[in-house]
Amino acid sequence: MQDHEIISLYFDRNEQAITESDKKYGAYCFSVSMNILASRPDAEECINDTWMRAWGAMPPHRPNNLKTFLGKITRNLSIDRLRKRSRRAELELTVLMSELEEAVTLSDDTDENTLTSLFDDFLRGLPALDRRLFVGRYWYGYRVAFLADKTGMTPNAVSHRIRRVREAFRAYLEKRGYTV
Repeated sequence: MQDHEIISLYFDRNEQAITESDKKYGAYCFSVSMNILASRPDAEECINDTWMRAWGAMPPHRPNNLKTFLGKITRNLSIDRLRKRSRRAELELTVLMSELEEAVTLSDDTDENTLTSLFDDFLRGLPALDRRLFVGRYWYGYRVAFLADKTGMTPNAVSHRIRRVREAFRAYLEKRGYTV
């Protein structure tokens, strides 16, 4: 089923929307949640919560990209669950977010859609490996050691490459007139 058809089911308040969302994006959302939580029961619970959250958000919200919309809900729910689980996990998440904030702290008047558009354009211009590393680290929350193992690089090389991409993103934003 096409995304626009699934979204229409949500707007029609047809419960088939949840079934179709799970069929099409359940594995993707589960992967997002498992990478953050590393717990099958917690990830499964977050997926169920994702469908309920999507049900409550549509309408009025009509997402442009259903996969990204559901992934973002799953990611946020998983992060919330992780924070509740342990202080150590919260520290790991804080380190991860502080790394990214070094490059992307913008003024309060920058709206989310503008930032998303800038971020998407920036990512499209990156070499495939840099894009995979950056998204893997900051969207999926993969550890540097995991990324190193997956790419055959050393952890130090992965860290340096990700740092260079963060710096490039900062320069990209500044070049477009954003104060970072």
